Amino acid sequence: MTDMEQGYHFNVMRRAIELIDREGEAMSLDQLSAAMGMSAAHFQRLFTQWAGVSPKRLQQYLALGHAKALLHDHFTTLDTAGAVGLSGSGRLHDLFLRWEAMSPGEYARKGDGLTIYWGWFDSPFGLSLVMGTEKGICGIGFAAETGAEATMEDLVSRWPKAAFVEDPLFLRNWVLAAYDAQSGDLDKVPVYMIGSPLQIKVWEALMRIPSGQVSTYSEIARVIGRPRAVRAVGTAVGRNPVSWLIPCHRALRKTGGLGGYHWGLPVKRALLAYESAQAESPAPPAGTRKPADLTAI
Repeated sequence: MTDMEQGYHFNVMRRAIELIDREGEAMSLDQLSAAMGMSAAHFQRLFTQWAGVSPKRLQQYLALGHAKALLHDHFTTLDTAGAVGLSGSGRLHDLFLRWEAMSPGEYARKGDGLTIYWGWFDSPFGLSLVMGTEKGICGIGFAAETGAEATMEDLVSRWPKAAFVEDPLFLRNWVLAAYDAQSGDLDKVPVYMIGSPLQIKVWEALMRIPSGQVSTYSEIARVIGRPRAVRAVGTAVGRNPVSWLIPCHRALRKTGGLGGYHWGLPVKRALLAYESAQAESPAPPAGTRKPADLTAI
Protein backbone atom coordinates (compact mmCIF):
# COMPACT_ATOMS: atom_id res chain seq x y z
CA MET A 1 0.00 0.00 0.00
CA THR A 2 1.37 3.40 -0.97
CA ASP A 3 1.73 6.31 1.45
CA MET A 4 -1.06 8.12 -0.44
CA GLU A 5 -3.43 5.15 -0.04
CA GLN A 6 -2.53 4.81 3.64
CA GLY A 7 -3.20 8.48 4.28
CA TYR A 8 -6.55 8.28 2.45
CA HIS A 9 -7.72 5.24 4.40
CA PHE A 10 -6.55 6.74 7.67
CA ASN A 11 -8.64 9.87 7.11
CA VAL A 12 -11.68 7.82 6.06
CA MET A 13 -11.51 5.89 9.33
CA ARG A 14 -11.07 9.08 11.33
CA ARG A 15 -14.21 10.55 9.76
CA ALA A 16 -16.10 7.30 10.31
CA ILE A 17 -15.27 7.30 14.04
CA GLU A 18 -16.41 10.91 14.33
CA LEU A 19 -19.68 10.05 12.57
CA ILE A 20 -20.28 6.94 14.69
CA ASP A 21 -19.62 8.94 17.86
CA ARG A 22 -22.07 11.65 16.79
CA GLU A 23 -24.89 9.41 15.55
CA GLY A 24 -24.46 6.36 17.78
CA GLU A 25 -26.24 3.16 16.75
CA ALA A 26 -28.83 5.10 14.73
CA MET A 27 -26.82 4.66 11.52
CA SER A 28 -26.85 1.37 9.66
CA LEU A 29 -23.83 -0.09 7.90
CA ASP A 30 -25.30 1.00 4.56
CA GLN A 31 -25.72 4.58 5.80
CA LEU A 32 -22.19 4.70 7.22
CA SER A 33 -20.60 3.30 4.08
CA ALA A 34 -22.59 5.69 1.88
CA ALA A 35 -21.42 8.64 3.99
CA MET A 36 -17.83 7.47 3.41
CA GLY A 37 -18.43 7.05 -0.33
CA MET A 38 -17.82 3.29 -0.28
CA SER A 39 -19.72 0.08 -0.77
CA ALA A 40 -20.88 -1.56 2.46
CA ALA A 41 -18.60 -4.57 1.97
CA HIS A 42 -15.50 -2.48 1.25
CA PHE A 43 -16.13 -0.12 4.15
CA GLN A 44 -16.75 -3.00 6.59
CA ARG A 45 -13.54 -4.74 5.50
CA LEU A 46 -11.41 -1.59 5.66
CA PHE A 47 -12.83 -0.46 9.00
CA THR A 48 -12.36 -3.86 10.63
CA GLN A 49 -8.78 -4.02 9.35
CA TRP A 50 -8.01 -0.62 10.83
CA ALA A 51 -9.92 -0.72 14.15
CA GLY A 52 -9.81 -4.45 14.83
CA VAL A 53 -13.61 -4.63 15.23
CA SER A 54 -16.64 -4.05 13.03
CA PRO A 55 -18.35 -0.64 12.83
CA LYS A 56 -21.33 -2.14 14.71
CA ARG A 57 -19.07 -3.26 17.55
CA LEU A 58 -17.49 0.17 17.83
CA GLN A 59 -20.97 1.69 17.97
CA GLN A 60 -21.62 -0.49 21.00
CA TYR A 61 -18.35 0.60 22.63
CA LEU A 62 -19.36 4.23 22.12
CA ALA A 63 -22.72 3.78 23.83
CA LEU A 64 -23.22 6.02 26.84
CA GLY A 65 -23.12 3.08 29.24
CA HIS A 66 -19.67 2.00 28.13
CA ALA A 67 -17.85 4.00 30.82
CA LYS A 68 -19.82 2.28 33.58
CA ALA A 69 -19.16 -1.12 32.05
CA LEU A 70 -15.44 -0.35 31.88
CA LEU A 71 -15.39 0.66 35.52
CA HIS A 72 -17.21 -2.54 36.51
CA ASP A 73 -15.23 -4.96 34.36
CA HIS A 74 -11.85 -3.32 33.75
CA PHE A 75 -11.04 -1.29 36.87
CA THR A 76 -7.33 -1.25 37.67
CA THR A 77 -6.00 -1.14 41.21
CA LEU A 78 -2.86 0.86 40.69
CA ASP A 79 -1.02 -0.86 43.54
CA THR A 80 -0.84 -3.98 41.39
CA ALA A 81 -0.48 -2.30 38.00
CA GLY A 82 3.29 -2.11 38.25
CA ALA A 83 5.29 0.27 40.41
CA VAL A 84 7.35 2.85 38.55
CA GLY A 85 9.73 5.56 39.66
CA LEU A 86 10.63 8.93 38.17
CA SER A 87 13.83 7.42 36.83
CA GLY A 88 12.10 4.43 35.31
CA SER A 89 9.64 3.65 32.55
CA GLY A 90 5.84 3.70 32.69
CA ARG A 91 3.74 0.82 31.41
CA LEU A 92 1.55 1.81 28.47
CA HIS A 93 -0.38 -0.25 25.91
CA ASP A 94 1.41 -3.31 27.36
CA LEU A 95 4.67 -1.81 26.09
CA PHE A 96 7.33 0.32 27.71
CA LEU A 97 7.33 4.05 27.09
CA ARG A 98 10.54 5.98 27.74
CA TRP A 99 9.99 9.15 29.73
CA GLU A 100 11.58 11.64 32.07
CA ALA A 101 10.34 14.64 34.00
CA MET A 102 11.57 18.21 34.01
CA SER A 103 13.06 19.21 37.37
CA PRO A 104 10.99 21.50 39.65
CA GLY A 105 13.51 24.30 39.09
CA GLU A 106 13.25 23.99 35.32
CA TYR A 107 9.46 23.94 35.54
CA ALA A 108 9.46 27.14 37.62
CA ARG A 109 11.28 28.92 34.78
CA LYS A 110 8.19 28.37 32.55
CA GLY A 111 10.19 27.03 29.64
CA ASP A 112 12.82 29.75 29.61
CA GLY A 113 15.76 28.53 27.49
CA LEU A 114 13.74 25.61 26.09
CA THR A 115 13.13 25.07 22.37
CA ILE A 116 9.83 23.32 21.60
CA TYR A 117 9.15 22.01 18.09
CA TRP A 118 5.56 21.64 16.90
CA GLY A 119 3.43 20.40 14.01
CA TRP A 120 -0.13 19.44 13.10
CA PHE A 121 -0.86 15.76 12.39
CA ASP A 122 -3.89 13.66 11.54
CA SER A 123 -4.79 11.18 14.27
CA PRO A 124 -7.49 8.54 14.79
CA PHE A 125 -9.30 11.17 16.88
CA GLY A 126 -9.13 14.18 14.60
CA LEU A 127 -6.55 16.86 14.00
CA SER A 128 -3.81 16.83 16.65
CA LEU A 129 -1.14 19.31 17.64
CA VAL A 130 2.10 17.61 18.72
CA MET A 131 4.98 19.36 20.48
CA GLY A 132 8.37 18.07 21.52
CA THR A 133 11.85 18.96 22.69
CA GLU A 134 15.17 17.25 22.06
CA LYS A 135 14.21 14.92 24.95
CA GLY A 136 10.84 13.80 23.62
CA ILE A 137 7.17 14.64 23.09
CA CYS A 138 5.96 17.19 25.62
CA GLY A 139 2.52 18.02 24.25
CA ILE A 140 -0.36 16.43 22.34
CA GLY A 141 -3.66 18.27 21.97
CA PHE A 142 -6.76 17.35 19.97
CA ALA A 143 -8.53 20.09 18.04
CA ALA A 144 -11.75 18.32 16.98
CA GLU A 145 -13.83 19.98 19.70
CA THR A 146 -11.79 23.01 20.76
CA GLY A 147 -10.55 24.18 17.35
CA ALA A 148 -6.98 24.56 16.07
CA GLU A 149 -6.41 28.11 17.32
CA ALA A 150 -7.56 27.36 20.87
CA THR A 151 -5.52 24.16 20.97
CA MET A 152 -2.38 26.02 19.95
CA GLU A 153 -2.97 28.80 22.49
CA ASP A 154 -3.60 26.23 25.22
CA LEU A 155 -0.34 24.33 24.78
CA VAL A 156 1.80 27.42 24.15
CA SER A 157 0.49 28.97 27.36
CA ARG A 158 1.86 26.05 29.40
CA TRP A 159 5.44 27.18 28.73
CA PRO A 160 5.18 30.91 27.92
CA LYS A 161 8.93 31.60 27.94
CA ALA A 162 9.91 28.77 25.59
CA ALA A 163 10.92 29.29 21.96
CA PHE A 164 8.42 27.57 19.63
CA VAL A 165 9.59 26.34 16.21
CA GLU A 166 7.32 24.78 13.60
CA ASP A 167 9.06 21.57 12.48
CA PRO A 168 6.76 18.58 11.87
CA LEU A 169 9.59 16.55 10.35
CA PHE A 170 11.46 16.70 13.68
CA LEU A 171 8.45 15.01 15.33
CA ARG A 172 7.16 12.77 12.56
CA ASN A 173 8.77 9.43 13.51
CA TRP A 174 7.70 9.81 17.13
CA VAL A 175 4.16 10.64 16.07
CA LEU A 176 3.96 7.69 13.67
CA ALA A 177 4.93 5.31 16.47
CA ALA A 178 2.69 7.01 19.04
CA TYR A 179 -0.47 6.62 16.99
CA ASP A 180 0.26 3.09 15.80
CA ALA A 181 0.41 1.10 19.04
CA GLN A 182 0.01 -2.21 17.19
CA SER A 183 3.37 -1.69 15.51
CA GLY A 184 5.22 -2.32 18.77
CA ASP A 185 7.22 0.89 18.39
CA LEU A 186 6.09 2.74 21.52
CA ASP A 187 9.44 2.06 23.14
CA LYS A 188 10.81 4.44 20.51
CA VAL A 189 8.58 7.31 21.69
CA PRO A 190 10.29 9.36 24.42
CA VAL A 191 8.04 11.59 26.52
CA TYR A 192 9.27 14.69 28.35
CA MET A 193 6.94 15.66 31.20
CA ILE A 194 6.81 19.37 31.95
CA GLY A 195 4.75 19.94 35.11
CA SER A 196 4.71 20.62 38.83
CA PRO A 197 5.80 17.88 41.28
CA LEU A 198 2.15 17.01 42.06
CA GLN A 199 1.25 16.90 38.38
CA ILE A 200 4.20 14.60 37.65
CA LYS A 201 3.04 12.19 40.37
CA VAL A 202 -0.49 12.13 38.96
CA TRP A 203 0.70 11.64 35.37
CA GLU A 204 3.04 8.88 36.54
CA ALA A 205 0.03 7.13 38.11
CA LEU A 206 -1.95 7.50 34.89
CA MET A 207 0.76 5.64 33.00
CA ARG A 208 0.21 2.63 35.27
CA ILE A 209 -3.27 2.13 33.82
CA PRO A 210 -3.02 -0.43 31.00
CA SER A 211 -4.70 0.18 27.68
CA GLY A 212 -8.31 -1.04 27.70
CA GLN A 213 -8.62 -0.52 31.46
CA VAL A 214 -9.63 2.43 33.63
CA SER A 215 -9.24 3.84 37.12
CA THR A 216 -10.84 6.62 39.17
CA TYR A 217 -9.73 10.03 40.36
CA SER A 218 -10.03 8.86 43.97
CA GLU A 219 -7.90 5.77 43.29
CA ILE A 220 -5.21 7.96 41.74
CA ALA A 221 -5.34 10.29 44.76
CA ARG A 222 -4.96 7.31 47.09
CA VAL A 223 -2.02 5.75 45.26
CA ILE A 224 0.01 8.99 45.24
CA GLY A 225 -0.54 9.38 48.99
CA ARG A 226 -3.08 12.22 48.78
CA PRO A 227 -6.44 10.45 49.39
CA ARG A 228 -8.26 13.66 50.33
CA ALA A 229 -6.95 15.64 47.39
CA VAL A 230 -9.33 14.23 44.78
CA ARG A 231 -10.18 17.68 43.43
CA ALA A 232 -6.50 18.62 43.07
CA VAL A 233 -5.81 15.29 41.39
CA GLY A 234 -8.68 15.90 38.98
CA THR A 235 -7.19 19.28 38.11
CA ALA A 236 -3.78 17.69 37.50
CA VAL A 237 -5.35 15.03 35.29
CA GLY A 238 -7.02 17.78 33.28
CA ARG A 239 -3.74 19.66 32.91
CA ASN A 240 -1.94 16.68 31.36
CA PRO A 241 -0.34 18.14 28.23
CA VAL A 242 0.52 14.82 26.56
CA SER A 243 -2.87 13.36 25.74
CA TRP A 244 -3.08 9.74 24.55
CA LEU A 245 0.47 8.81 25.64
CA ILE A 246 -0.19 9.91 29.23
CA PRO A 247 -3.70 8.42 29.30
CA CYS A 248 -5.81 10.90 31.26
CA HIS A 249 -8.83 9.59 29.33
CA ARG A 250 -8.64 6.40 31.44
CA ALA A 251 -9.59 8.29 34.63
CA LEU A 252 -13.33 8.13 35.47
CA ARG A 253 -15.58 9.16 38.34
CA LYS A 254 -16.42 6.54 40.96
CA THR A 255 -20.01 6.59 39.70
CA GLY A 256 -18.86 5.45 36.26
CA GLY A 257 -19.37 8.89 34.76
CA LEU A 258 -16.82 10.06 32.23
CA GLY A 259 -15.88 13.13 34.25
CA GLY A 260 -14.27 15.91 32.29
CA TYR A 261 -11.82 15.86 29.42
CA HIS A 262 -9.71 18.82 28.45
CA TRP A 263 -10.15 18.29 24.70
CA GLY A 264 -13.87 17.47 24.79
CA LEU A 265 -15.92 14.50 26.00
CA PRO A 266 -16.61 13.15 22.47
CA VAL A 267 -12.84 12.74 22.07
CA LYS A 268 -12.60 10.94 25.44
CA ARG A 269 -15.37 8.54 24.45
CA ALA A 270 -13.65 7.82 21.15
CA LEU A 271 -10.31 7.19 22.89
CA LEU A 272 -11.85 4.71 25.35
CA ALA A 273 -13.84 2.95 22.65
CA TYR A 274 -10.83 2.63 20.38
CA GLU A 275 -8.68 1.16 23.18
CA SER A 276 -11.43 -1.28 24.17
CA ALA A 277 -11.67 -2.44 20.58
CA GLN A 278 -7.90 -2.85 20.32
CA ALA A 279 -7.73 -4.73 23.64
CA GLU A 280 -10.33 -7.27 22.54
CA SER A 281 -9.23 -7.69 18.94
CA PRO A 282 -6.77 -10.48 18.07
CA ALA A 283 -3.17 -9.47 17.54
CA PRO A 284 -2.25 -8.86 13.89
CA PRO A 285 -0.01 -11.45 12.20
CA ALA A 286 3.70 -10.94 12.72
CA GLY A 287 5.22 -8.50 10.30
CA THR A 288 1.93 -6.74 9.46
CA ARG A 289 1.05 -3.14 10.15
CA LYS A 290 -2.24 -1.30 10.09
CA PRO A 291 -2.60 1.58 7.65
CA ALA A 292 -1.59 4.45 9.89
CA ASP A 293 0.81 6.64 7.93
CA LEU A 294 0.07 9.99 9.51
CA THR A 295 0.41 13.10 7.45
CA ALA A 296 1.72 16.38 8.77
CA ILE A 297 -0.69 19.20 8.02
